[in-house]
Amino acid sequence: MTPTESLVRIKSSDGPGQPVRTAELDALYHRFEDELLVPLWTEIGDLMPTQPSPAARAHLWRWATLLPLAARAGELVPVGRGGERRAIALANPGLGGAPYATPTLWAAIQYLCPGEDAPVHRHTQHAFRFVVEGEGVWTVVDGDPVAMRRGDFLLTPGWRFHGHHNVSDVPMAWLDGLDIPFVHHTGSAFFELGPDTVTERETPARSRSERLWAHPGLRPVSSAGERTTSSPIAAYRWEHTDRALADQLTLEDEGHPGVVEPGHAAVRFTNPTSGGDVMPTIRAEFHRLRPGATTAARREVGSSVFQVFTGEVSVRVGDAAWTAARGDLFVVPSWQPLTITTDSGADLFRFSDTPIFERLGQHRVRVEGGAR
Repeated sequence: MTPTESLVRIKSSDGPGQPVRTAELDALYHRFEDELLVPLWTEIGDLMPTQPSPAARAHLWRWATLLPLAARAGELVPVGRGGERRAIALANPGLGGAPYATPTLWAAIQYLCPGEDAPVHRHTQHAFRFVVEGEGVWTVVDGDPVAMRRGDFLLTPGWRFHGHHNVSDVPMAWLDGLDIPFVHHTGSAFFELGPDTVTERETPARSRSERLWAHPGLRPVSSAGERTTSSPIAAYRWEHTDRALADQLTLEDEGHPGVVEPGHAAVRFTNPTSGGDVMPTIRAEFHRLRPGATTAARREVGSSVFQVFTGEVSVRVGDAAWTAARGDLFVVPSWQPLTITTDSGADLFRFSDTPIFERLGQHRVRVEGGAR
């Protein structure tokens, strides 16, 4: 391999700690390039910055724009084998056109027309669905039919066969979240086809997983020693989330602790077998802000995606600022300060890659200048 063919290009620098460029040094650098070698002293500022410097950017996608585009795709694009899903990914403007919301998280709007089936498959990527509006679609996870309704948070852990079918006479759209970028970058993805159509057509009031696992504070004795990496609960229902948030704020009114900060209630969806996150790579939360509430400025290692469920908020992420309303989605890159304000009161769904960084011992949070 010659220097002109090498994929490596060593940066030329005259900054502090850099050697004086000479013909002999250039010859050495060319030899490094030939052998696909890079000296640390020319790269250390990029490889080891003083604080996170993410490529991803803060960005907002508006539901009022996304939904009509998804509907148009429903008219023009069939759903079936090959394409598998009519899903439209959010592409962060800082990631070079990759279909990733952040370097580790994938977010997309999936759209299913009346009577349609999204074929059955499975993959090692962990996935969830969050429904900001509508109902009528059922997801079937390893043979367990699960209704999808407004406010529901639904899991498809990695390597579970799953498909969707719309039994209603109206289309439905929802948010898909996966760890596709993380799995892609680690070279650990597997994918397998299942039946072309969803064979389970029943529509029970509750899924089997909910009947077994979704009882507050209780777990089946038959599974008392079982500890799963992802939650066995297929659906976390809105009525339970809503009640938990309302109760936190009521307790605040009564002078008892329980809220994150004044006027800010939040819950985290958890795995009942471990008490940890619902999936090993994704954390999911719901936040409720009273009218007039403002959150403290918060920085966190790792990235997150928010979707506004109700109300209207003013959001500042680093130097970016927007007003966001129902259905709008925004990205918070790693270590960018986030502040949310609302005059009307608001509910927001959030998912993040925090479990990855906690397991690596790299997670860090700073709130209003105080690191912890």
